[in-house]
Amino acid sequence: MHDIINAILLGIVEGFTEFLPVSSTAHLLVSERLLGLGGDGWEAFTIVIQFGAILSVVAVYWRKLWDVIVGLPSDPKAQLFAGGVVVAFLPSAVLGVALIKVINTYLLDPAIAMPVIATSWIVGGLIILIFEHIAPKPRCLDADRLPLMKCLQIGFCQCLALLPGVSRSGATILGGELLGVERKAATEFTFYLAVPTMLGATVFELYKKWHFLNASDEKLIAIGFVVSFLVALVVVKTLIAFIGRYGLKPFGWYRIATGLALIGFLLWG
Repeated sequence: MHDIINAILLGIVEGFTEFLPVSSTAHLLVSERLLGLGGDGWEAFTIVIQFGAILSVVAVYWRKLWDVIVGLPSDPKAQLFAGGVVVAFLPSAVLGVALIKVINTYLLDPAIAMPVIATSWIVGGLIILIFEHIAPKPRCLDADRLPLMKCLQIGFCQCLALLPGVSRSGATILGGELLGVERKAATEFTFYLAVPTMLGATVFELYKKWHFLNASDEKLIAIGFVVSFLVALVVVKTLIAFIGRYGLKPFGWYRIATGLALIGFLLWG
């Protein structure tokens, strides 16, 4: 029963934070520590439940994604959309494969990761609050028709999320804003970009850790997967409207508060 509760809690954390500019990886690492979890089995579990979050994007945008797939051979709009997502995906894919050993060995080591996460949360929160004030007037308003060079630049912004505590969605949304992409369009493009990025990262990591799972884990994985999917589904459906109304500032203040709380926990917990 205790493991089931942990699976539900981690599913909620993954689903709720994956698409918010707060870093789901950081939240999962901190949650595992607070819950007293560890080992390769739980690491593999958290990798698997990311599929739930990925599926939520596909569920919300299935019609658009299907139209793009069908239209690829002949539709210039579908080709531009697919090309933009692929171009944006490539920088983090190449850099991630090149640095994965360094990241797993050093940055994801619990003794190093917690201070790095706390610092990244605070610094990232301050950057959000500052950059929201200096973002230029948007010139690109349609997430489906971003120029390829703009997509590539957003892709390079996504590379910052290789550092624990730096949010993938935060880097791409804020980076898009600074590059002249309208806030809601940047958020929607972040959802599109999440599919190949998260799918690639999940498959890559799962390939190395699949053998740590066994038949007894199937129930926990199913629970975490479903919870992650349902929670992420709500986030995907509501985030664009929320950010369009309130911007990223609430997440900036949240990151600062959470980072300070984590520092307090590390010093006195």
